[in-house]
Amino acid sequence: MTATPAIDGWFTTGPDPTLVGTRCTTCETVYFPRASGFCRNPGCSGEEFAEVELSRRGTIWSYTDAQYQPPPPYIPSSDPYVPFALAAVELPEGMVVLGQVAEGYGVADLHVGAEAEVVVETLYSDETGERTIWRWKPVTEMGEESDQ
Repeated sequence: MTATPAIDGWFTTGPDPTLVGTRCTTCETVYFPRASGFCRNPGCSGEEFAEVELSRRGTIWSYTDAQYQPPPPYIPSSDPYVPFALAAVELPEGMVVLGQVAEGYGVADLHVGAEAEVVVETLYSDETGERTIWRWKPVTEMGEESDQ
C-alpha cells in the first residue's frame, strides 16, 4: 500500500512536514492555501506567486471541538462518528491556519498561547492505499512533542 496526500500540494510528507503556501512576488503577502491568478491583498495588483514552505510550528490562537458529523466529501463517514478537535494556529508568517488536531488529542490538551506543530497522519485507507492529511499536534512546554 502507498500513502498519498488527501489534498495534493498542501503539505510536504518528509520527516519534518510543513504546509506549502504561496508568496505574492509583488507585495510579499503569504497565503495558505495557495493563491493563484491574482493577489488577494486588496492593495496589490500582483499576479505572480512563488511556492513557499511555511513554518512547522506556531501558536494556538483558538480551538474548538467538532461534535457534529460534517457531510461528505469533507470527512469520510465513520460509524459511529468520532468527534475531533480543531485548532487555529498563528504562524510566524503572520497568518492563522485552521486545522484538525492530531489523533489522540482533544480540547483538554490545547491552550491559547501554547505551541503546536504540523504532523502528517492517515485520514483513511481504501483499496488503493492510505490517504494522509496534515494536522496540528500540541507541543509540551519544554519544546518537545507531547508523548500522547
